[in-house]
Amino acid sequence: MNRVVISTKRIHKELQDLERNPLPFCGAGPIDNDPFHWHAVIMGPVNSPYDGGVFFLDILFSTDYPFKPPKVKFTTKIYHPNINSSGAICADLLENQWSPELTISKVLMSLQFFLIEPNPDDTLVPENAYVYKTDRSRYEDTCREWTRKYAM
Repeated sequence: MNRVVISTKRIHKELQDLERNPLPFCGAGPIDNDPFHWHAVIMGPVNSPYDGGVFFLDILFSTDYPFKPPKVKFTTKIYHPNINSSGAICADLLENQWSPELTISKVLMSLQFFLIEPNPDDTLVPENAYVYKTDRSRYEDTCREWTRKYAM
């Protein structure tokens, strides 16, 4: 079986799983019936500085999926040490810790948790990581401000 067939079958299975067992805090699906290009949404975690926010993401699968991770980026601006201004995400899960057993549902769950627990030691935005480490109150206030401004 060739790569395109393998990846297409896997992507369709994941979409069916998401439709049968939707996650309460997010959603995802193909754009214009293109199985390799999805749009996703994650709700800001309750009792976090992102609470009430609606964050949109773009997901691109390659023909090597699930053996290579999808390219995932935020399209909603967000203040976070691991997400830069173009929406790129620095997360081990989407890089060197990727495994074919992972699914888009698991990626979305992990990204929502990532909003609660960033990794300031492996960052794309050193300034945000510095504020997170040295002035948590200012960090959370800025997260709330950006959430109100860009995600509500």
